[in-house]
Amino acid sequence: MLVADFSRVLAGPYATMLLADLGADVVKVERPGAGDDTRAWGPPYADGESTYFLGLNRNKRSIALDLGDPADLEVARALVARADVLMENFRPGTMERLGLGPDSARELNPGLVYCSITGFGAGKGADLPGYDLIAQAVGGLMSVTGEPGSPTKAGVALVDVVTGLHAALGVQAALRHRDRTGEGQRVEVSLLSSLLSALTNQASAHVAAGAVPEAMGNRHPSVVPYEVFETADRPIVIAVGNDRQFRALCAVLERHDLADDPRYASNAGRVADRETLVPALREALASRGADAWFELLTAAGVPCGPINDLAAAFELGESLGLDPAVPLRDPRRDAPVGQVANPVRLSATPAAYRLAPPRLGEDDAWVREILAQ
Repeated sequence: MLVADFSRVLAGPYATMLLADLGADVVKVERPGAGDDTRAWGPPYADGESTYFLGLNRNKRSIALDLGDPADLEVARALVARADVLMENFRPGTMERLGLGPDSARELNPGLVYCSITGFGAGKGADLPGYDLIAQAVGGLMSVTGEPGSPTKAGVALVDVVTGLHAALGVQAALRHRDRTGEGQRVEVSLLSSLLSALTNQASAHVAAGAVPEAMGNRHPSVVPYEVFETADRPIVIAVGNDRQFRALCAVLERHDLADDPRYASNAGRVADRETLVPALREALASRGADAWFELLTAAGVPCGPINDLAAAFELGESLGLDPAVPLRDPRRDAPVGQVANPVRLSATPAAYRLAPPRLGEDDAWVREILAQ
């Protein structure tokens, strides 16, 4: 499968990297001289290259094309004519002005799956800037994140990532349809729609019941106790999802009185009386450190965990045999390139790490040769 990747920054490149990991040949079309914006996003750098770019573009080949140049545009058209999938996240109307919009592409290639990623759709929201931070703000995520009165963004461009996942899923569904009918189709994904879907229980509270959720810090609006607790040395999170787990928590804390208190017998009661329950739990947890509580509570079947930094998080993944990082070896590179592993494990067709993220335009000759065949 050949993917013509006209996308840049995060959502589109993340989607095409997932497809590439699963076997697709992805040709990344970039601006001559500059390339994808993320090539300049640093520090940090690894051997002089932006780690932001390196984290989104493995298993791809790069060709540098000036789409304003007629000769380069013809190469792009030839690529579209050969591709199974086209991915783009330009402002709405840009690909149409270049003669590479969905209708023109369909004339070149009736079986093409054409995926467009926008910030706010191609209609009335076409002129709104499609930046993750803007989507987090206007899409409601910041209103339910952080402490009350202090809207907070997520620590990563989460909306871009979720949108990329939706794009990859939509492409797969469209390919299945093409396999049955021979017909391509357009897949449209927006940051705003993806975020509203990803808000799950918070969004459902509004759509189904008219509620307008607010930020609650590390607390959960519908489950108690489900938050961060201080211990004798560092914080721990406890996520009690049912009454059995609550009773087990109280037993480990030696607070049987809390388990027997009718106010806390059900989750609904614990939510209603969180202001009396949570301080009692905090007092009990102050007697030991996070690691000690982690061991005791886990043994008792109470979901919990210390708050790790990324180094500790990767160490945990390694200790559990999940192999969260892989050294990607490529004969074009002098040293392996560290990569975060694809999280999808397939028993018959596992993700493969074939190519390091490309240097700008380094595969021009390869792409042109393929197109000439």
